[in-house]
Amino acid sequence: MGGGSWSDKVYRGSVKGARAFEYSNDVLSKSISEWKCHQLLDPYGLKIRESRDSAEHPESNAIITGLDVTGSMSLVVVAVRDSLGKLMEMLLEGKYIADPQILFYAVGDATCDAIPFQISQFESDIRINEQITKVVLEGNGGGQNTESYELGFYCADRHTSIDCFEKRGRKGYLFSIGDELPYPEVSKKEVKKIFNASLQDDVPLEAVAESVRKKYNVFHIIPKGSSNYGDSEIRNTWAKILGGKQFALMLEDPDATAETIAVAIALNEGSLAFEEGLKVVAKKSGQKTANVVRNALENFAEYASREAKNKPGIPKSPKKKNGKDKKDTGGLKL
Repeated sequence: MGGGSWSDKVYRGSVKGARAFEYSNDVLSKSISEWKCHQLLDPYGLKIRESRDSAEHPESNAIITGLDVTGSMSLVVVAVRDSLGKLMEMLLEGKYIADPQILFYAVGDATCDAIPFQISQFESDIRINEQITKVVLEGNGGGQNTESYELGFYCADRHTSIDCFEKRGRKGYLFSIGDELPYPEVSKKEVKKIFNASLQDDVPLEAVAESVRKKYNVFHIIPKGSSNYGDSEIRNTWAKILGGKQFALMLEDPDATAETIAVAIALNEGSLAFEEGLKVVAKKSGQKTANVVRNALENFAEYASREAKNKPGIPKSPKKKNGKDKKDTGGLKL
């Protein structure tokens, strides 16, 4: 997947706000026994979601955004969704990264929700917005400060195939968004039920996180307005999972989600300096949004600057041996 071209005009003309989730409203108006995931987003029987090069997009780059759609996020989920629609526009307009292809997933709580996981295709055009609007906002969750974020990591690791990494040795990006903690392991029982896939054993969260970070640059965003925004334990836990506080981003305004993701990618790619990026955001979205982005990314900007000095330049393609590309496909051996 990942064909087609982005149109700002078409996106701006699409339905916004709560009205964009008419499918969700229709599903939730029925009895729980009738609730089901839209067929475009159904993970059951999922093999692989692909981000591929093409004549139209010769240097594809995979970008995943994962959103918690449980009750604790109910006040911010619509704002985050509307903001994500601006992400492709910013990436292309600013030339922050070549040929971005976006996949969206939504997580609930696999221990109790009727629809605990939903996932789109990788897309380069307005079809990503069309798929986001098919997400069911179940709005439940388990009520114990834990949701099934680990399923997003598992799915990205085991059920995506991305040319940027497999052909060129360049990691994709994964931004999960939510205000609670992941479960401590990927449950083989839940994987079987949700994906119809088999695991030999439950897999510890640390192993899943380590594996997915071989293939993706992974961040977690905790947005203000969610129930647990001010819980330091949650941020500290995510920082430990992802290798540092610079990857656990505190977002003071969910309307700034797209700007925060776009600038984080630009910083990591070396295509934009931090202060320059903030000026772009201020011009495009206002100084208030630029201040939100600054506060969210200040630690990561310092980290990216140090990394750039230690590792000047990222090769466009992997080294070759005996005429063939060397690959590190990562992935859990489960």
